[in-house]
Amino acid sequence: MKDTDIKRLLYTHLLCIFSIILSVFIPSLFLENSSILETHLTWLCVCSGFVTAVSLVLYLVVKPNTSSKRSSLSHKVTRFLKCCIYFLMSCFSFHVSFVLYGAPLIELALETFLFAVILSTFTIVPYLCLLGPNLKAWLRVFSRNGVTSIWENSLQITTMSSFVGAWLGALPIP
Repeated sequence: MKDTDIKRLLYTHLLCIFSIILSVFIPSLFLENSSILETHLTWLCVCSGFVTAVSLVLYLVVKPNTSSKRSSLSHKVTRFLKCCIYFLMSCFSFHVSFVLYGAPLIELALETFLFAVILSTFTIVPYLCLLGPNLKAWLRVFSRNGVTSIWENSLQITTMSSFVGAWLGALPIP
């Protein structure tokens, strides 16, 4: 592992954490009497937007994966549309799995879907930024010895931590 990769990874994660903290304070500037507890749905949307925007900008600036074979505009547009479709599919699949695990189907559908969006933001967006819409690369990262860089190791740790944190956060609800 190169020291520069470790430093870039550290700065990337610190800026993502800063974007989450910033998403707490930005809505209060534009919305009167806003708090996370009262306007939690707005905060989920703002937090997801901030993390996605910061992740996209950081991965474009840092460029840990420099092996781009094709750089035509049509290839980039196709890749972007595939990434959007993958993100939406992950949101819907997370929503379905949450409902199957006991979340209310009709009463709190918006809250459940926004939770699926925020979990997709923390798990799928880094994969889309780093590996693109390449399912073989995704499966390689989650295979036993498939990690080839510190960036992919970070993807594994972040994804597993997000899922475990979501599951542990749901334990005290019943």
